[in-house]
Amino acid sequence: MNQLPFTEDTLIFGLLALCLGFVFYTSSKKNTFWEKFYSIVPTVLMCYLLPSILASSGIIDEKSSQSYYIASRYLLPAALILMTLSIDLKAILNLGSKALIMFLTGTAGIIIGGPIAILTVSIFSPETVGGVGPDAVWRGLATIAGSWIGGGANQAAMLEVFEFNQEKYGGMVLIDIVVANLWMAVILLGVGKTKKIDTWLKADTSSIEALKIKVSEHTAKIARVTSLHDFMMLLLYAFAGVGLAHFLGNHFAEFLENTFEVIRDKEKVLSSLGSKFLWMVVFATVIGIGLSFTKAKNYEGAGASKIGSVFIYILVATIGMKMDLGAVFENPGLIAIGLIWITIHAGLLIIVAKIIKAPFFFLAVGSQANVGGAASAPVVAAEFHPSLTSVGILLAVFGYVVGTGGAYLCALLMEVASKV
Repeated sequence: MNQLPFTEDTLIFGLLALCLGFVFYTSSKKNTFWEKFYSIVPTVLMCYLLPSILASSGIIDEKSSQSYYIASRYLLPAALILMTLSIDLKAILNLGSKALIMFLTGTAGIIIGGPIAILTVSIFSPETVGGVGPDAVWRGLATIAGSWIGGGANQAAMLEVFEFNQEKYGGMVLIDIVVANLWMAVILLGVGKTKKIDTWLKADTSSIEALKIKVSEHTAKIARVTSLHDFMMLLLYAFAGVGLAHFLGNHFAEFLENTFEVIRDKEKVLSSLGSKFLWMVVFATVIGIGLSFTKAKNYEGAGASKIGSVFIYILVATIGMKMDLGAVFENPGLIAIGLIWITIHAGLLIIVAKIIKAPFFFLAVGSQANVGGAASAPVVAAEFHPSLTSVGILLAVFGYVVGTGGAYLCALLMEVASKV
C-alpha cells in the first residue's frame, strides 16, 4: 500500500485533477458561500494554493513527480499554439505603445529593485546579504533576476554564469516561487476591481474593449457544436505543432551552440540563447501565429482556446505543487529581500501607469510577462478576458529575449551593492 507522501505520478496527477475539479465545481455554485468566497479569492489562486497545501503537508512528494515536466514541455507549448491560433496581430498592434512601455517598466523595476533591496536589508542584517565566492548571496539573487525578467531558461543561465553554490540554490528557488506567487495573488485580487483601478489611473481602455468585442464577435460567428472531427483536428494542430516546436527548437539551439562560441561558452551572458526550452516556446508561438493566417483560426469556434486554458490550468496546478508553504519563513532575511524587491517593481509600475494613464490590464500583464513568464502571463491576461490571452503570450516571449541581458545587468549592480 502507498504511504505518505504519495510518489506515484498517476496518483499525484489524479489529486491535482481533483483540486482543479473542486475549484471549478465550487466556483460555479451561485447564491452560496462559494460565490462570496470566490468574489474575494480568485479561482486561479486556489488552483495554485490547493496543490501547494498537498505538497506542504506531506501528502504528495513533488520532487518524485514528472507532472511539471510533462505540463511545461507538452501542455504549455500545446496551449500556446491553441491560444494563438486565432490571434489578431493587427488588433494587438492597435493597442498602442502602452503595453510595451509597461512591460519595459516592469523590467526596469526588477533591474534596480535587486540592488536597492540588498542595500536596504544590509542596514539591519548585513550577514543576510554577505557571503564570499560561490556562496555570495548576490550570485544567488542573480538567478532570481533571470527568472523575474525572463524565465527558467534565463534563470539557469544566471546560475551557470555566476557559479552560485548549487547546494544553496533551493533557497533562491523558494524566494522566487513564494514572492512571485504572493505578487501574482495581489494582481489577481486586483482583477476583480479593474474598473475602480482604471478610474483611479484615468486610463483609456477603449483599445482593449475594442479588441474584446472584435474577438468575441469573431468567436460567436464561428461558434459551433464541436464534433469528433474538430477534436481530432485540434489534436493535430496542438501536438503535431508541439513535436515540430521541439524538433525545431532542439536543432536551432544546437545550431547556435555549434556556430557561436559566445553561446557555447556557459560562462557568457548570451549562453541562455542555447536553451532548447526557450526556442521550443518561441517556435510553438510562431506556429500558432502562423496558423492564425489560415483557415485553422476558425477552430476557435470549436473551443481551441478553451482546451488551451485546460492545459494552462494543469500547468498552474503543477507549479503550485512545487511551492512549499511550510518553508516560507525558514530564511526571513532572504524573503525580506524578495519582498522589498517586488515592492519596488510594483511601485514603479504603478507610478508609470499613473503618468501615462495605462489600463490596469497593461500593468498586470506587463508585470507577469516579466515575473511569471509564459506560464502565468497568459493566465492573468485570460482572467481579464479570454481574447486578451495572446497579449500575455507575446509579452512573455519578449521577456525571454531581454531576460538574460537584464538579469546580467541587475547582477552586476547587486554585486556592487553587496560590497558597499
